[in-house]
Amino acid sequence: MAEAQLQQFLEKVRQLNAFVALSEADLAFRQRLSDCASHQEVVDLANRCGFDIARRWGEPPSTSASPELTPAGAGAPGPNPAAGTVEAKIQSPQDPNSQDPSSRRGQVKDDGHGPGANLLLGPCPPAGQERSDLLVATGQLRLELIHSCQFASPPGFWYDQIDSEWVVLLQGEALLRFADEAQARTLQAGDSLLITPGRRHRVEATDPAPGTRWLALFWSGSD
Repeated sequence: MAEAQLQQFLEKVRQLNAFVALSEADLAFRQRLSDCASHQEVVDLANRCGFDIARRWGEPPSTSASPELTPAGAGAPGPNPAAGTVEAKIQSPQDPNSQDPSSRRGQVKDDGHGPGANLLLGPCPPAGQERSDLLVATGQLRLELIHSCQFASPPGFWYDQIDSEWVVLLQGEALLRFADEAQARTLQAGDSLLITPGRRHRVEATDPAPGTRWLALFWSGSD
């Protein structure tokens, strides 16, 4: 097979490995996986967590070469382990009809964000994608470093997650839209917000290289 096809095949394998790693690190997620009664239910669960394990390896992700921070619909991209380990996930634009994703998503790749690493260093992901490093996973808490590059949620797509999420912007700018608000919010470095479970939201736009970096803390339960 050609090198491009080989890389697509390896990406599919990495996504499967990431899905397995999450089931080993999160007991609640492992129980949800155990409750699946068919292969399709497993695929649907993976989609809700952002892992596109059903996509054929020969189908390339779409990208955008837009040079500016641009809202979706105006040139933006169209159709996001054990404690102490680090895994990075590349997120490609997803199917707008996928169901209720509960976390940032994608392909697993070691990005070197170990203990003591500088969170503002590291290569920028390709335009139209975002990379998510799992920094800490313990109990009901999960801490991720998310690096977006001209990334926008697909048209009509909304995150509808079961976890609470507190996020702070470390670098760059982003447009974040909530379904219950008329206008998108403009976030700059230092801005933070809390996203409660079930509050539908989407990413309208993020910066081109060197990109937008977020620190996101997720936790389950009412507390």
